[in-house]
Amino acid sequence: MIRVAAEGAIGRVILDRQEKRNAISRAMWQAIPQAVSRLESDASVRVIVLQGAGEHFAAGADIAEFDEVYGSRANAADYAADLAEAMEALGAGGKPRIAMIRGVCVGGGVALAVCCDMRFAEAGARFAVTPAKLGIAYCFEDTRRLVACIGASAAKDVLFSGRMLDTAEALRVGLVDRVFAAGALEDGVLAYAQLLAANSPATIAVARDFIARAAGGQQGESEATLRAYLDILEGPDFQEGKAAFREKRKPRF
Repeated sequence: MIRVAAEGAIGRVILDRQEKRNAISRAMWQAIPQAVSRLESDASVRVIVLQGAGEHFAAGADIAEFDEVYGSRANAADYAADLAEAMEALGAGGKPRIAMIRGVCVGGGVALAVCCDMRFAEAGARFAVTPAKLGIAYCFEDTRRLVACIGASAAKDVLFSGRMLDTAEALRVGLVDRVFAAGALEDGVLAYAQLLAANSPATIAVARDFIARAAGGQQGESEATLRAYLDILEGPDFQEGKAAFREKRKPRF
């Protein structure tokens, strides 16, 4: 129910449980880290796209499993650890992640999408985070990432109400970055992914790390960030970039 595909520089992690609108089972949560790791370690892959198969992104965690996974405090803690590992796998690493969203994106689907660097949606996509309708809580890290994405005020609205946001509102509050017309989402995502894939993967990895550090509250240069900055100046991508500029050609990273 988690498929991995690589097409040139573009890798895909595909949630494939279409009969359940790609509701995410525990086995799927557990499979996500390995799927992401496979693409992260593939040197030919430059960009990772997260998507749902068929007409929907993800209808959230599979409620049919809730009696089991929340059957005891210990079970709930173990289940939360599985979810956290999946989110961390998407958030970590050096390759940019793009969530390609059509149809419904609810609950755990939103949490996965927010772990990605960018979220591109098809017109007509719908978004909601519904713990308040179930009497459970969105975990702290998912809440923190949501606040970082859309701000505290919008996060309160989304979490307190559990209401559905249409694509236009999701774009307005910052839950999605771009909206494509019906039928144009795949081409739009792939064109943008190819744009990223043509750039320096070393630069993007450093930028991804620095942005995460800045969003996490780092103030001022640290030993680690200074070392990363100096290391890239000695790396092959900078040498190729300079040569391409001098020779008036596109760089071959």
